[in-house]
Amino acid sequence: MGKRKIDVRVRADASPAALYALLRDGASWPVWSPIGSFELRRHGADEPEGLGAIRVFRTGRVVSVERIAELVPDRRFSYELEHGLPIKNYRADVDLDTDGDGTVIHWHSTFDGKAPGIGLFYQFFLGIFIKRCARGLASYVVTERSQPGR
Repeated sequence: MGKRKIDVRVRADASPAALYALLRDGASWPVWSPIGSFELRRHGADEPEGLGAIRVFRTGRVVSVERIAELVPDRRFSYELEHGLPIKNYRADVDLDTDGDGTVIHWHSTFDGKAPGIGLFYQFFLGIFIKRCARGLASYVVTERSQPGR
């Protein structure tokens, strides 16, 4: 079956700090991504959405339970899937790299399928989903910046 990889890069006309703040705020995800709803199930070690926090995202009938795995302020946001999809060892890293006047959002993940064929299916499906998330994040920050007081 082998390790599956997803690699998405999107450029945003925004600072890494602005993007990182949205990634850290689970309640913002349904606003800028295809995710339907958010719930904070367990607080992190030092703050509500800090390391170890358990966040629950719902999209239609799909429920994804994720744990915040790594935080590097304004540089990296990482999470791991606890359960919810028929895959295992899922980890996503969202790296934010300054690019002159903007930021490159590099959203990449790896995982294994739990059964033959599942990994390939989810590599395709999650690749599309993550691309929509990254594009939504990039365009939301620009929209918010151009419409102050919204």
